[in-house]
Amino acid sequence: MDDNLRIPVVFTPENEPCLGIKSVLWFDRIIVWALAGNKLVAEYTHRHTQTLSPLQHAACQIIPQGINIALAIRELIRQGYLFPSLVLMRPLIERAAVISYLDTHPDACAIWESGWKYSERPSLGAMLNEISGGTGIEEAQRLCSAHNHIVHGDPISSYHNLVHLQDNKVGYASGKILNNPEFCDGISMEAQCYLVVLAARMSSIFPEVDIPAMETYEDV
Repeated sequence: MDDNLRIPVVFTPENEPCLGIKSVLWFDRIIVWALAGNKLVAEYTHRHTQTLSPLQHAACQIIPQGINIALAIRELIRQGYLFPSLVLMRPLIERAAVISYLDTHPDACAIWESGWKYSERPSLGAMLNEISGGTGIEEAQRLCSAHNHIVHGDPISSYHNLVHLQDNKVGYASGKILNNPEFCDGISMEAQCYLVVLAARMSSIFPEVDIPAMETYEDV
């Protein structure tokens, strides 16, 4: 029987192709931690709607969106759709950068409330540079450029869905990529980093909420 016929249409947590990759396990644990914190924050904000600061109002919109995108990335990884999961990294990065910038510059919430217009807001590279402590503008710009290539579909982006075929040729995947654990590992590592940023900013912006620290785990 053709091996392709044995591939499930939908993978579950019990049989997904990325089982055993440590970065995926940590991504799962960080997702659980972020969701638990967001639940506590949501309960608080619904009780104190009238007294939230402009920064907290912005965080109520930005952080849940970021967590939602991280969940979508994780599910795409589970199903083997690695390239579209990488495409979603750019909007996840954007939300982590925006909420970090607003947390550091609360006066900029007025720009956010007025529509976060392109001509008024800082560039993504500038915001990422601030996340790194102002020491990596070249690296921040390189990161932006790399993800812009992926999102906009220019020739450089095609490298990321290049796969080896059975006849020793290469092609461009239009479906699941199930035999590239390094690609999966890289996506999981990057996504969890920005999810940690979102969760950390959530704790910073809502000091009234007792968000537990993430548990530590032994290596497995």
